[in-house]
Amino acid sequence: MPEYRPVYRAVHRPLTVCGVDRRLFFLALLVGAATFNLFYSFLAGCLLFAVLYGFALWCAAHDPQMLQILMRAGVARTRYDAAQHTSVDFAGGDVQ
Repeated sequence: MPEYRPVYRAVHRPLTVCGVDRRLFFLALLVGAATFNLFYSFLAGCLLFAVLYGFALWCAAHDPQMLQILMRAGVARTRYDAAQHTSVDFAGGDVQ
């Protein structure tokens, strides 16, 4: 008879802060703080944080894996497309 072990739901839940992925939340927080330090404007920092947090909340509601897909898309190399043709010009003397 097989042995059953309990699997806890908390292990498979994504790590979130205020409903968004923790990396996106801290990125929005850091960009907001950097904006505050750059422009010396508390309003600009809060506004940029709110915009980025809203985008992160939208991403979490529509597709929780969107962040991983976007991060991996930039690293992946382009694939060969056989439908595209690039012409090659040979510069050289006459071939006999």
